[in-house]
Amino acid sequence: MKLAAFAFSLMVATPAFAAAPQPKLIGDTRIHDPSVIAADGRFIVFGAGGPGPYRSAIRVKTSLDGIAWTDAGAVGRGASAWDNEALGYTLMNVSAPSIAIHAGRAYLYYALSRSGSDTSAISLMTNAVFDVRHPDQGWQDQGVVLKSTTRDDFNAIDPFRIDLADGRAFLAFGSNWSEIKLRELDPESGKLKADAPVISIASRGGGAVEAPGIIEHNARFYLFVSFDQCCKGVASTYSIRVGRADRIEGPYRDKDGRDMRNGGGSLMLATSGRFIGPGGQEPVRTADGDMLAYHYYDGDRGGAAQLQLSPLSWTADGWPELGPLPQ
Repeated sequence: MKLAAFAFSLMVATPAFAAAPQPKLIGDTRIHDPSVIAADGRFIVFGAGGPGPYRSAIRVKTSLDGIAWTDAGAVGRGASAWDNEALGYTLMNVSAPSIAIHAGRAYLYYALSRSGSDTSAISLMTNAVFDVRHPDQGWQDQGVVLKSTTRDDFNAIDPFRIDLADGRAFLAFGSNWSEIKLRELDPESGKLKADAPVISIASRGGGAVEAPGIIEHNARFYLFVSFDQCCKGVASTYSIRVGRADRIEGPYRDKDGRDMRNGGGSLMLATSGRFIGPGGQEPVRTADGDMLAYHYYDGDRGGAAQLQLSPLSWTADGWPELGPLPQ
């Protein structure tokens, strides 16, 4: 049963105000920092990989229904020569990939950084003829999009691209101690517009906030972020937060009216049972409805990072919700 059909049947069987339960995923769901698209009858997820023969290259997994997942290889072999030259050191880890489709062309952004370093970069690969049957193939390196150093008030990681109905495109980015920023992109090249201002959209005054993702719903924009710490297995403290704005540029406010630039962010999901430290989330729009992809650290699997892809429900007053976690 496809994920959308699964969600619809559950919503019919439950009261109108109840969010659909989150489905139990099966197969190869091992992934971190997931970014999902739905295209040509398939779901495809890109994520950061662990150490291995591809130097932590971007991992790819696919599904016909959003429930059962299989491995589909890796994109490239890790950081390119351009990436290492931009950073000034040899990088072994490629993380936080984010996929977007514009005018039939695929854009895959990814982050380059060492743990604890703010000398970081966001790079881009594009695919002119993206084949959902072979999502690991056809990618062309387009070089660095954005770099940060110790002199900047942001960390150039955790990219997320959103394309608007009016033809504009934006890149959200920033991680951990730094502010979450927003800058306008040239939609075709996927690179930043030279004169685009840097807009602050979320901050915790030095507290950990990262993994921005934005979706438009009923003429409003919703910013999802992760609070606190990832990447520590069962000791991870990630949680998923959200705020909304009338304009893509913000200001984003939570349910209590708190500005996300001043620590605001309504809680959507936190640790519960074996689902430890949920975060690294991205919203995804599909023909069957809005969904949220995120990872969690499975307490029943020694804290291994696992994929979850769940329908987003919308309340009468316009807030996104996730249903109960699967058993």
